[in-house]
Amino acid sequence: MIFRQILHPATGCASYVFGCTGKKALAVVDAHAEHLDDYLVVAEAAASPIVAIVETHVQADHLSGATALAERTGAPIYLHEAADVAFPHRTLRDGDQVELGNDYLRVLHTPGHSPDSMCLLVGDRTRGPEPWFLLTGDTLFVGDAGRPDLTASPADATGATDAARTLYRSLQRLSTLPDDLEIYPAHFAGSACGRAMSGKASSTLGFERRFNPALRQRDADEFVAFMLADLPAPPAGHREIRAANRRGEPLGSLAPLPDTRTAAVGALEHE
Repeated sequence: MIFRQILHPATGCASYVFGCTGKKALAVVDAHAEHLDDYLVVAEAAASPIVAIVETHVQADHLSGATALAERTGAPIYLHEAADVAFPHRTLRDGDQVELGNDYLRVLHTPGHSPDSMCLLVGDRTRGPEPWFLLTGDTLFVGDAGRPDLTASPADATGATDAARTLYRSLQRLSTLPDDLEIYPAHFAGSACGRAMSGKASSTLGFERRFNPALRQRDADEFVAFMLADLPAPPAGHREIRAANRRGEPLGSLAPLPDTRTAAVGALEHE
């Protein structure tokens, strides 16, 4: 398996390229519109095509690169069946699996941040039968969890509360996974999708259980109160960006968010 983490520090966004080079099948998860060339460079260097493009949810803080990447590679786009989008894609449900040669990704539906949010368990059968790491999308961050208010209607006073209760159940589900599972979220410090995210863009589930305030032992009511307290302002233009991502807008349909330019690329490679 090769694994590449592509970071966009200006808005704290993380995307991923990984998969099996032996059987030549790579996936891109949470593609960012400004990093299409980065994904293609990784694929070219690995001499392996991108065969799957997966969105952990419909993003609200940056334009997705999923549809443009699909046009350039011919790879299908995968989203959870709860995603309300207007472009061709394949739907995923809880427990579904996408095969990547010797590797795979398995869907855990973890709503709360949004109804379509999912985490992806990733494994490499050449290393062992158990999953190796978890792509947590906007469900669980390093040091925080995904805020539950961004998809609630401003006129719906109970929407954010209901979403927070749903997120509580999703995080309880993740608590059944092993401590040594590596986690890689869709955001890190600099993103407005959480409140106190670390600048470190990866962790382990065990470390987060010990030190992440969102995973402290609480009942559901206490968790809801914690998650709805001291929320920062929503990301700039988040409703418009989410709407554009639902439509699968081409690049340039919205003005780009402020950018510090070059991506930071983290690499983990195992033969």
